[in-house]
Amino acid sequence: MARRLFFVDGVHSGHAEIIGDDAGHLTRVLRVEKGQRYEISDNRQLYLAEVELARREQVVFRVVEKLDSSVAPVRMHLFAAIIKFDHWEWMIEKATELGVERITPVAAIRTEHGLDRAAVKRSERWKKILRESSQQCRRASLPLLDAVMPLRALVETQGPRLLLDEQTGGLPLLRALPEERTGDDLVSLAVGPEGGWTDAERAMLIDAGWKGVTLGPSILRAETAALAALSVIAAAYVAGPDLRLQ
Repeated sequence: MARRLFFVDGVHSGHAEIIGDDAGHLTRVLRVEKGQRYEISDNRQLYLAEVELARREQVVFRVVEKLDSSVAPVRMHLFAAIIKFDHWEWMIEKATELGVERITPVAAIRTEHGLDRAAVKRSERWKKILRESSQQCRRASLPLLDAVMPLRALVETQGPRLLLDEQTGGLPLLRALPEERTGDDLVSLAVGPEGGWTDAERAMLIDAGWKGVTLGPSILRAETAALAALSVIAAAYVAGPDLRLQ
């Protein structure tokens, strides 16, 4: 059985701690006790650590050794138009499990009125979701979460850029990926809001070098489309050159 993974703010002199409500969750809910061993990460290095102290509001770990961490098959950056928050939060939780490296909330023309402003107050909640999801799926580093970005800022993004679009005529997603694929590739994926991209938004991004792609004829919810596309991208890179895309 795989050990649980916990994130810590830092490792100092071979020790790390978790305090406050997070420590209470560990001791009361997860039943963390002195002498048990877990994996911990300071978001840079993965360690095997043993619990030295387990109190209601403080858990102290002693580092036993450094561990090798798994390397993602591809670097993925999700640019997602803001949607209703319950759907948005489910999407970023699952995107974290799928290995996304960075998430940028986007204010699109069809973003529901007021959601972009309300999103500012949700950033800490969203970071907590990313942290808990990362611990659950045992990834050693947390996804980056950007501030809300206007759509026009996407034109400055570098690397392979895929614009997920429900309109017909887009290239099948698999065929839009590079034939030669390495773990250093950074693939950006833009997913629109409920109602999709406007013609003006679509034209602006295509002119800026984004490539329109499709997952097929079905009209998917925004969160479903994002996760399906991330899954396809990750699977293509896991398969490597054995998977012919053209």
